[in-house]
Amino acid sequence: MKHQAQPAESIQDRVYLDSLINEVEAAGFLGYTTRALQNWRVRGGGPKFVKVSARSIRYRRRDLLAWIEAHSLDNTSQA
Repeated sequence: MKHQAQPAESIQDRVYLDSLINEVEAAGFLGYTTRALQNWRVRGGGPKFVKVSARSIRYRRRDLLAWIEAHSLDNTSQA
């Protein structure tokens, strides 16, 4: 099977994927609650996040998509 080249990201795509979004937006993007994101930050296992300050957490859409891909399975027998 031949590997097909991925199209280059446009500047608009990069801005969209790399801009920081807040916890509420990230939870909506993933379809989870903000509480789930908070628990993952404490316990691990969730998407990468950016700690802007002691009380300000942000996410990049690119990291959320990477987390989704890392948790995508083809069937139920996969670990």
